[in-house]
Amino acid sequence: MSDFDYDVLVIGAGPGGYVAAIRAAQLGLKTACAEGRETLGGTCLNVGCIPSKAMLHASEYFEAAAGGAMAKMGIKVKPELDLDTMHGQRKDAVKGLTGGIEFLFKKNKVDWLKGYAKFTSADTVEVAGKAVRAKNIIVAIGSSVTPLPGVEVDNAKGVIVDSTGALELAKVPGHMVVIGGGVIGLELGSVWRRLGAKVTCVEFLDQILPGMDGDVRKEANKIFKKQGIEFKLKTKVTKAEVKGKKAVLTLEPAAGGDAETLEADVVLVSIGRRPNTDGLALDKAGLSVNKRGQIEVDHDFRTAVDGIWAIGDVVPGPMLAHKAEDEGIACAENIAGLTGIVNHDVIPSVVYTMPEIAGVGLTEEAAKERGEVKVGKFPMLANSRAKTNHEPDGFVKVIADAKSDRVLGVWCIASVAGTMIAQAAQAMEFGATSEDIAYTCHAHPTHSEAVKEAAMAVTGKPIHI
Repeated sequence: MSDFDYDVLVIGAGPGGYVAAIRAAQLGLKTACAEGRETLGGTCLNVGCIPSKAMLHASEYFEAAAGGAMAKMGIKVKPELDLDTMHGQRKDAVKGLTGGIEFLFKKNKVDWLKGYAKFTSADTVEVAGKAVRAKNIIVAIGSSVTPLPGVEVDNAKGVIVDSTGALELAKVPGHMVVIGGGVIGLELGSVWRRLGAKVTCVEFLDQILPGMDGDVRKEANKIFKKQGIEFKLKTKVTKAEVKGKKAVLTLEPAAGGDAETLEADVVLVSIGRRPNTDGLALDKAGLSVNKRGQIEVDHDFRTAVDGIWAIGDVVPGPMLAHKAEDEGIACAENIAGLTGIVNHDVIPSVVYTMPEIAGVGLTEEAAKERGEVKVGKFPMLANSRAKTNHEPDGFVKVIADAKSDRVLGVWCIASVAGTMIAQAAQAMEFGATSEDIAYTCHAHPTHSEAVKEAAMAVTGKPIHI
């Protein structure tokens, strides 16, 4: 072992990387993590999941006060937006959580190598000009914003921005155009709409939220329209130019046709993310990437080169922080000789709009391709807690195999859908049937009763619909 500086070297300190490093150290392996940011936590904690949720939460309070929801409950207020303070609480949340990761590194004796790593051989990387050799190297470098041809992002100018720039806007834009109807665009578009911006979402496909259940996509579109977001579906952006303090976009029908222009104060480019595999000098380690820029791995997260492992956004699968975390734990355990497993069929996804949108497992469309299914739906309008909270929008949908009754997928739109989906994921992880969920006693009144009711609808024994 004296030939190696470390048993495990993790490249990247995002949710997958820092968790892998901590778990490896807990298992008695000498561990280091290379990270070039000034703070740990990767995109998620610094400029992604965490700061966006801070802004979503704060903007919900503002809209509840400004939009009359609080007045309807007998709370009369006249809110005044203090955007600087709102940004401040976002930054405080980020500082606290990233600092917490640094504390955990020290507690678990993980060395933080400050700098961006690149391979010089299959077992050696260079970090800040220094060669570091490790018996095992885990690539957990994450992903970055996918660029859109003809649209140049410049966060410093604050006119054409990506998700990072959209979190830092110094004032509420009069008109924001969001390019892309996926999770990031809808979340950040929702923030600025609540704070007073007109928001237009331009989506190339015929529906928003690609990859989600068809009923969810249609219902979400209706809800967001009712909230004031304008959608231009089946439309592509071919060019965006900054003219003065505004942007002028050129739009065309996705199927071809006459172009039109659209003016905006801020344009948010959010068409997806791509793996950060460029710059790692993977070729010097004997590795290559697939057509999507991902590193292929086996079930244990081994790459084609012995001693090199990969997890998170750089490998195939959904680009989700919790997926990366689970892979980080499993990968570290596999390196230590244990059995680390991630069930990629049961990874929930959540959109943190209001209401929230969540799903796990198969969509109804995908399930039907595999065989006959049974489907049960329950509207949140009929749920007692949603009723008392004035949250009528949405539903829960349970999809089960017609023969075995085993649950194949659960999809929901509700104010706390992101929390509700955990029950469904746990049930599916252990092979539950819709009857298992239907006959599990749920506390009353809770939003989660809607999951029980949807499962009861699958069994043909609904009570409240």
